[in-house]
Amino acid sequence: MAPGQINIRRDNPDPFYRYKMEPLQSKVEGKGNGIKTVVANLSRVAEQLARPPSYVIKYFGFELGAQTNIDPKDDRWIINGAHEASKLQDYLDGFISKFVLCRSCKNPETVVNIKDERIILDCKACGERTDVDPRQKLAGFIIKNAPKKGKKDKSTKKADRKARKEAERNGHENGSPNGNGENSPDGSGSDHGAEENGDLEVEAGSDDELTRRINAEAKELDATAPAEVEWSVDMSEAAIKARAQDLPDDLKRALVIEGEEDGDGEGNAYDVLGKWIQDTAEEKGGIDKIDSIDIYKKAKEFGIEKKHKTLTVLAQTIFDENIVKQVDSRASMLKNMITSEKHERAFLGGTERFFGVDHPDLIPQISTVLMKYYHNDLINEETLKSWGKTKSKKYVDISTSKKVRKSAEKFMEWLENAESEDEDEGSDSE
Repeated sequence: MAPGQINIRRDNPDPFYRYKMEPLQSKVEGKGNGIKTVVANLSRVAEQLARPPSYVIKYFGFELGAQTNIDPKDDRWIINGAHEASKLQDYLDGFISKFVLCRSCKNPETVVNIKDERIILDCKACGERTDVDPRQKLAGFIIKNAPKKGKKDKSTKKADRKARKEAERNGHENGSPNGNGENSPDGSGSDHGAEENGDLEVEAGSDDELTRRINAEAKELDATAPAEVEWSVDMSEAAIKARAQDLPDDLKRALVIEGEEDGDGEGNAYDVLGKWIQDTAEEKGGIDKIDSIDIYKKAKEFGIEKKHKTLTVLAQTIFDENIVKQVDSRASMLKNMITSEKHERAFLGGTERFFGVDHPDLIPQISTVLMKYYHNDLINEETLKSWGKTKSKKYVDISTSKKVRKSAEKFMEWLENAESEDEDEGSDSE
């Protein structure tokens, strides 16, 4: 997620969700009866929602029971009274749910059309045309202030172009983001956003949806990098080797352990990725401050996002002492990068080194972490069983390997018992 951006649908925490907007910024001015709130970036937020800013400010006025200015010449959008930005953001969720999201696919790529006193949301993603509830106060304002037939005001034209460009940029298949006319956002992160639509399904966590988002982000990165990004990292073999020498000895041994076999300097890209994650975490104040999408993009920048060895690096660098809680938040990214048994074994190897070398005091938690891996479908059952039975000195020394697996016995026993119970149930049903 880009700095200063939030998901248009705030109740969706998925970092791969592509529809973003700025959070609202407000400033209270004046005092007494003359107190007012200026929404500093309302025009930009409205543009990101592909709606005229007059719709948004008027919606706030109706919801708050306050007077607003709907056509300021100086781009100062004002609401009478003192209103915190967080409160306005909650009301904006309601606006998005009622006047932005397609009722069919829950996608924000809609254009407002007015016909026969009806407000129609024309979805450029799935092609559906759905009606806005005419009982909404803002609906009356929109209809009353609709441009004359065949004409649109500047803000509406700009909003239309925004929606169409967004739809074209996504390159949807079969008329929808995931190819079947379905998408995930329902647009409501508050009571205001949910009051009209009830409970809407959230599909953002599905494998297909997340894969689509990763692919979309990757394509976008490919398309924009030459024009917009000036890479500050020299990726020549000499430069990579020089940077690798600056790594701590322990990390150098950990990350180069497999990389040297490539013979073409590629192996050292893993070193640089690991160093970048460590440095960024230190700069931002913790590993949890780095978004998964940024880690994926950095791996893609180095050309190693599909390599199994990358999983060894990630297992050692994207967690800290709070690994038990962190696995769930990283699972979506990891699941889309772990695509074979070779990837699974590399990830377990990195995990073994994380516990056995980097955090030996956390070894008692290995069973809990393996359980997290299993329930998040990161590692399949057979790979886990094989790993538990076979000690190896590929990632750590033999004594450390034994110690890690000894601590994992509780999980391995559970795995065996779970399989036995499944077999017993199957035979009983016969």
